[in-house]
Amino acid sequence: MRSLLILVLALAFAGLLADAAIIERTFHVGNLTIRRLCQTRVITAVNGRLPGPKLDVHEGDTVVVHVINDSPYDMTIHWHGVFQRLTPWSDGPNMITQCPIQPGNSYTYRFNVTGQEGTLWWHAHVSFLRATVYGALIIRPRGGAKSYPFPKPDKEATILLGEWWNDNIVDVDNRAFLTGQGPSISDAFTINGKPGDLYNCSNDEIYKLQVEAGKTYMLRIINAALNNQLFFKVAGHSFTVVAVDASYTNPYKTDVIVIAPGQTVDALMAAEAPPAKYYMASRQYNSISFPPPPFDNTTTRGVVEYASAPASSRPTMPLMPPFNDTATAHRFYSNLTSLLRPGRPTVPLHVDTSMFVTFGLGRTTCQPGQLLCNRTQGAVAASMNNVSFAFPTEMSLLEAHFNNVKGIYTRDFPDKPPVFFDFTNPAVNSDNALAPLLFTQKGTKAKKLKYNSTVEMVLQNTAILAAESHPMHLHGYDFYVLAQGFGNYDNAKARECFNLVDPQKRNTIAVPTGGWAVIRFTADNPGVWIMHCHLDPHLTIGLAMVFEVENGPTPDATIPPPLFGQPLGLGLGMIVDFAVEFRERGPSSRHRLQLCLSPPPPPPPPPPPPDFVWQ
Repeated sequence: MRSLLILVLALAFAGLLADAAIIERTFHVGNLTIRRLCQTRVITAVNGRLPGPKLDVHEGDTVVVHVINDSPYDMTIHWHGVFQRLTPWSDGPNMITQCPIQPGNSYTYRFNVTGQEGTLWWHAHVSFLRATVYGALIIRPRGGAKSYPFPKPDKEATILLGEWWNDNIVDVDNRAFLTGQGPSISDAFTINGKPGDLYNCSNDEIYKLQVEAGKTYMLRIINAALNNQLFFKVAGHSFTVVAVDASYTNPYKTDVIVIAPGQTVDALMAAEAPPAKYYMASRQYNSISFPPPPFDNTTTRGVVEYASAPASSRPTMPLMPPFNDTATAHRFYSNLTSLLRPGRPTVPLHVDTSMFVTFGLGRTTCQPGQLLCNRTQGAVAASMNNVSFAFPTEMSLLEAHFNNVKGIYTRDFPDKPPVFFDFTNPAVNSDNALAPLLFTQKGTKAKKLKYNSTVEMVLQNTAILAAESHPMHLHGYDFYVLAQGFGNYDNAKARECFNLVDPQKRNTIAVPTGGWAVIRFTADNPGVWIMHCHLDPHLTIGLAMVFEVENGPTPDATIPPPLFGQPLGLGLGMIVDFAVEFRERGPSSRHRLQLCLSPPPPPPPPPPPPDFVWQ
């Protein structure tokens, strides 16, 4: 009987393996000459496309992507929302899990998507380059569309919302650093890389979605914008939200989608309007409460066109919410709940580690190289618990963690802010007694977590310089959103509102403007994982921290060494390449091993003998 059971289990496991596949792709990152808004510009793009190629895989597949960097800039790719269990070396954030891929070099990412379904995406994780280096990552159920926990849609469409700058995006980043202030605002918003007909020279640069009356479409909506939350509507149509951040939700009906940078929303749209043409439109949700600085107040449009629509019909425009409609945004964000499915994890009820983390803007002294920085006011900074994250320069944090290298980071990220004050009161900016709160300290600090411990974080916005909604993204995990609200967090009142039954799961949460959110997750994924604001200008000035999660007690809970051909960060940016021939692949197969080396560099390794085989 026991032998029969073992045979049945073995056959079942073999069947699972048979269903899985290895999806292998090559990303060539390089210059692309493109015309937008009456101007011809050279941008950085993948495979000559904007957006970049869509990765379409099934749950359980292994993804292998060879990134060849032919651009003039350092590059990494982050697979946003992928857990990277036992493959933290492939997560992608620059100097957190890898050294950058320097121009002329390559790097292979390898990871699995077991236990995940839905819409995710990929993007550059260096400088502001994700403004043009991004694309969709679709993970389908292993059983196909019939396995969706909602009525199978007739068709699907991927909607990538983005931003466009007429200027070179790296120059935008560099100028922000030189001045110590924020970057210039974008010149346009885009839908699938196209700005739409409200912008100059863009009548033909408009995304069109052809639909058939009576059919249902699943829109996979991704906010790839660098610096803006967005409203999204389609005139004459409504939506049923069925998933966010690759986690299924209870069906939620709405006529407007609100989506922060980094987030994804899967929404069903029934083509039940009179056959005609309808605009889909997206514009900024500007959450800064007092007073809003200059911002991109434009609108991008696409067209939903029924197959039977009269050729002469003009599209109808949806009525968009005001740019500062926080009530509509909060209603959308706070009304989503998770779909409970048998055998799937539920919210952990026991908490091992509690953290109260304030975050927002502030100032720091002008840094070397900030030639145009105001020496009196200092540079704009951002922080979490008054620590402005400093990216390491000598070695990636994961490499330092794996090899127990001292001096790269410290394990003293604070569990609470240095002082408690009226966090969301704008008067904090004029109260001389609170003036020291304006300035932050630089540091590369980690919070160490025991394997399988449960973490609860209160995320509290501050009003220093400005009160706004920050989309906070955690690498390596989804988390449960137990509650969210406005003003200062009140533990007694908030806990009465905790949803411990079916809270929404996210990898990115837009913490309410001048408000707070409570999240909870179980640290069952060993590695070094960055948590940061997904408004990229805020990441570069320090709105980030890292979790260092210990290995578990078994081999399947222990970080393996990096795969051959992945960078072993050791420094300030020089990369040494050498070819290794794999006997099983033949002498023509060349693979690069990348090491970041601090100057002065050591002598290069001697060339391998002809019959050299990597052991």
